[in-house]
Amino acid sequence: REWIGLELAIGFAQYVDRNIAYDHDVRQVLADAAIYMVPCANPDGFEYSRNHFSFWRKNRRQNADGSYGVDLNRNFPIGFVKSKNPASNVYGGPEPFSEPETRALRDFVESHPNIAIALDYHSQGNVFFPAHDFRHEDTTDTTDMNVLCANMAEEIRKISDREYGIHQGKPPTKLISGSGREFYYSKGILATVVEVGTRNISDYLDDMIEHIREHIPALIAALKEVPNYAKEGLMPRPENFRATFVGKDTVTLEWEPYPCGEGEEIYFEIYRSRREKSYCRPFNLMGLTQANRYADANLWSDTAYFYHIRAVDKRSGRKSPFAPVLAVRTSVSEDEFHRTYFPLPDKTGYVAQKAKDNAAHFGVNSLFVGVNETKGISYAMLSFPLKTIPENAKIKHARLRLYPLNRVGVTVEKYGEWDAGIVEPESVRDITKFDEVDKARIRSYVGRPTPSNHLTQGIWRSWDFSEIECRELQKCIGDKAVIFRIEGPKTLPVGRTSQMMQWDLGYGKFGGGLAFRPQLEITYTLAPNTMELFPRQSYTVSAEGVEEGKILAGFDAKGRKIYATFDVELGSLPDWEFMQITRAYVILKPVNVYAKENIRFHLEMIDANTERNYEAIKNRQIIENIGYDVSVSELKNQEQIFLFDSYAIQELGNRLRDKKSIAFLLRPSAAQKLVKNSVVEWHSSHPEFTPKLVIEYLHKRRRPVAPVSDLKYKIENGKIKLTWKNPSDKDFKGVFVIKNPFRKPINPYDGDKLYGGPDNWTFDDFGALDVKKYYAVFTYDDVPNFSEPVILEYRPRK
Repeated sequence: REWIGLELAIGFAQYVDRNIAYDHDVRQVLADAAIYMVPCANPDGFEYSRNHFSFWRKNRRQNADGSYGVDLNRNFPIGFVKSKNPASNVYGGPEPFSEPETRALRDFVESHPNIAIALDYHSQGNVFFPAHDFRHEDTTDTTDMNVLCANMAEEIRKISDREYGIHQGKPPTKLISGSGREFYYSKGILATVVEVGTRNISDYLDDMIEHIREHIPALIAALKEVPNYAKEGLMPRPENFRATFVGKDTVTLEWEPYPCGEGEEIYFEIYRSRREKSYCRPFNLMGLTQANRYADANLWSDTAYFYHIRAVDKRSGRKSPFAPVLAVRTSVSEDEFHRTYFPLPDKTGYVAQKAKDNAAHFGVNSLFVGVNETKGISYAMLSFPLKTIPENAKIKHARLRLYPLNRVGVTVEKYGEWDAGIVEPESVRDITKFDEVDKARIRSYVGRPTPSNHLTQGIWRSWDFSEIECRELQKCIGDKAVIFRIEGPKTLPVGRTSQMMQWDLGYGKFGGGLAFRPQLEITYTLAPNTMELFPRQSYTVSAEGVEEGKILAGFDAKGRKIYATFDVELGSLPDWEFMQITRAYVILKPVNVYAKENIRFHLEMIDANTERNYEAIKNRQIIENIGYDVSVSELKNQEQIFLFDSYAIQELGNRLRDKKSIAFLLRPSAAQKLVKNSVVEWHSSHPEFTPKLVIEYLHKRRRPVAPVSDLKYKIENGKIKLTWKNPSDKDFKGVFVIKNPFRKPINPYDGDKLYGGPDNWTFDDFGALDVKKYYAVFTYDDVPNFSEPVILEYRPRK
């Protein structure tokens, strides 16, 4: 019934024949790789589907009970499950390789050890299903398969604007048993199923032609990777790829020295993306280096980034497999705080028009959104608590994220869109009642609607709030909660039965746990505190001497510079450890201007211990320049504001941290070589106009609380249970528990998040007991600042 594979194989062969004369990519892949195509692995089943029953999926062998057929994609040995029901549509046969078709594929694969990549085409779903090893754990080559699929998906998107998902299988979903994909993978082949389109049998005059057209460049993209994964001469992947520093706008990456290649033979490609399971293409290649360290800069604060790295042989051009993907999140900026909220399980679910008991859909089921003949119109309702965000918070950024679980029910391409809206809470008394949800008033829709051709499986879907939408969300802070309604199409075209999307709830029997739960991410700031600091002392320093209590700067009668300085004490500010300076500036107001020439004045931060004599001032050490210089023509008795830049604020903070005073110096300059008798007097003692240093700051902890202690594990009820002791610090808010099977997680986003909260234990619900892995526990405070990790290595018992 899944005819697309046959048509695509023929279409690709025709494309090669027609374009090989002038398509460089086609000539290159044919020169670098052998291509084996099996257009139809089930010829008798295909003929029966074509002539008798279009949805027939098995072959046509007669079974012992008189029924017909074995599902060939359940007849391979990896994970084979013996069934007692030959009449089943997914009957896998009496034993692995019981069918001549699967034996033929086995014999071909085993006689061709040069096969590096296997693409198994099916329909439907617009999704790639990379191979797995029947554990819900990433493997070393999961990243390679994800990148391979993402590169293909990007080629598809460029042609038709259709997005393909990538889904290796997630807990607690039962993984397909006896698939050819896992057999190929067991032979060291990168293998993936490609589910094409949204219908098992596409319309030949419309969908089929479009799918063939978009998949040919995707196929070529996959074939280009064959030399890099050829088993003979396979280059080792970079090891221990990690982030050794993560700041608000900078990430430092490091990895181990490469084990082969000398001198300038080997270099590394660094790719960056803001999306999980991202492609690695020239337009997101961020850097090339021969070192084993790379600093990435100019990043956004409080933003998730995903990094990939591979080695390249300069001489041959051959590339290594990728290191496992590295996930980081930049820290918040000085004026920012971050919250990630999860929905309340008893107030999150879906309501369907034709359902008898919608309350049963809350907290225990997937979220179905859209319309079909069985459920009618269906909405999802998500209720997020906002109790920990201050009422005076100003939301800067927000994002609502849902994990698409299955899009098979969305059968109509380019029809309908899915929206998220903030519900007016007074307009719906019971969110489990369809009629009330249907009539609920929407305060504001958020983000961009998701059209049907952008719905994917296995890649998070996000609705990013605009500034106006953030203000609407801000109004919900006083309610201590926000409710979202997710809605999709409400009508069906003639002849169609379903346009229904399924999203993961993350709770209950069918939920994938915390890692797949809906999320509301909020970045906010607070109104700053303001403190005005006045000079302790002020001086005019000239070649003629030092005059205390006066601020005069310019040029004397001989053209020598006259400087003004003033000191400010920082002792009245809060403890540096618990505050962040968000803005600082110095205000000066001129009293008298005795300058005919257009001289300029510069404000400098200098060491408060600088001696107040002419020679010492002339040879002073400048710590930072403050703001822009001003000219006499700009003064006009108006106050001047010298604004600190980020470096100057950092130095100001250093002085506060070290409990030092601070001093400023006003320096004149002129374009002409000699300027005489040009001075400006500035207010130095008037309570309204005296110079002042204005500092805006937030009460915000700088350092994390202490880490946990006594981290250990035990096996309980067939699961790995982790326990630890939390610190007693009053600012302790909770812990992140992270799992990584490849490396020690040294940042709190590098791996699967198992738990977030104040408890002192958690289970790894889906962790395989026979796989080595690392667990890391990070404490966090209200900002959040994260502690250094406490890491535990789990080794399977023999």
